[in-house]
Amino acid sequence: MTVDLIDLTQAIQALINDRDFAGVLETTTTVNSDELVSVLERLPTDDRAIVYRLLPKDRAIEVFERLDPGLQSDLIHGLQDAEVAAIFADLDPDDRVWLLDELPAALAPQLLRGLSPKERQLTSEVLGYPKGSVGRRMSPEYVSTRAEYTVAQTMERVHRRLDDAETVYTLPVLDDSRHVVGIVGLRELLKAAGDQPVSQIMSRASVSTAYQSAESAARKCADLGLLALPIVDKETRLVGVLTIDDAFRILEQGETEDSARQGGVEPLRRPYFATPLRTLVSTRVVWLLVLAIGATLTVQVLSVFEATLEQATVLALFVPLLIGTGGNTGNQAATTVTRALALDDVRPRDIGRVLLRELGVGVCLGSLLGTLGGTITALVYQPKIGLVVGLTLLAVCSMAATIGGIMPMIASRLRVDPAVFSNPFITTFVDATGLVVYFLIAKLVLQI
Repeated sequence: MTVDLIDLTQAIQALINDRDFAGVLETTTTVNSDELVSVLERLPTDDRAIVYRLLPKDRAIEVFERLDPGLQSDLIHGLQDAEVAAIFADLDPDDRVWLLDELPAALAPQLLRGLSPKERQLTSEVLGYPKGSVGRRMSPEYVSTRAEYTVAQTMERVHRRLDDAETVYTLPVLDDSRHVVGIVGLRELLKAAGDQPVSQIMSRASVSTAYQSAESAARKCADLGLLALPIVDKETRLVGVLTIDDAFRILEQGETEDSARQGGVEPLRRPYFATPLRTLVSTRVVWLLVLAIGATLTVQVLSVFEATLEQATVLALFVPLLIGTGGNTGNQAATTVTRALALDDVRPRDIGRVLLRELGVGVCLGSLLGTLGGTITALVYQPKIGLVVGLTLLAVCSMAATIGGIMPMIASRLRVDPAVFSNPFITTFVDATGLVVYFLIAKLVLQI
């Protein structure tokens, strides 16, 4: 049976308004955890805390783990200290760090003090790695084995860790110095004889260092189809594993941030309906102000060539066409290269090859669009105007594709998010420079 989430949310909201908490509890027991998460995302902060407090403990923990970190942070502020401590203690170490990254820094020591010594040590180990690194997203709770161990010995280790290990489906194989020498899956262990050495069934392991970016490690885990990627320290000793579900979570967050910044807004970090109106405004207004200031360059260019426009007013008709085409061409190139960087198809050192490749694409696009646009313009107005439009489209497309292609790579080399350098700024830059090119060509061809 499909549940209408909007109707369900409105029904729970009405029960809360009527202070019918028994009705809220009865209603929430009839839906699964995924549907309940969707309902909590749509409720106001105070009502969300009320619904959460009414959940049985086991289900409350399950629901909490499925919430976005930003929403977890909001919920924490609506609960009592004892409730927060219980929730925090039941989370896995890597999930605790996800949450701590969203909470005020002053709250972290208080939450860590409430943990057992073992859990505090595990969480502190993960917290010790830089933000953005895979070490901060790995799980230090794993099951490993040795190459000389038998299958039976390894299975015994698996059984002992069933309750606390992050995953038992993939086991790193270590040597005496804790270096990863291979990897073995639970399927291979179950198929093998009990007295068979692990060295005979293990396969070569792919690893990532704990200081590598979380997105690149997650991409590696997903591309190789691994259930868990071993994470090693600077001495290549095993320190944790990145599971495939955490890898997809990292990639989803990265895609969300890139999509937002390419559209000229900051990522929300929480579901749309759970985001306050003031937050929606603040994520957009700064970018709009920056772009508005940048747009003044276009106005300045128009004022400089005001005399040229007065002598050939028909030129003004093609300004939207030319700057729009240039901006779209630059955005296409930037989006393509940003995506290629994320997939590790290209690297910052490939900037020369990308420049030549995008220049070639821009020339081809400009030739096609310039020929078509120039011909139509020549037929409607006059040949010289058509020539101006055609040459400008060729020049603008070539320039926009080249700039759009290399700007994300420059940003990556400067260790800045490529998405920040892409669409909004490229559009502003191409608008201004495209107009300069347009009027210079017009003055040359029309002799004005």
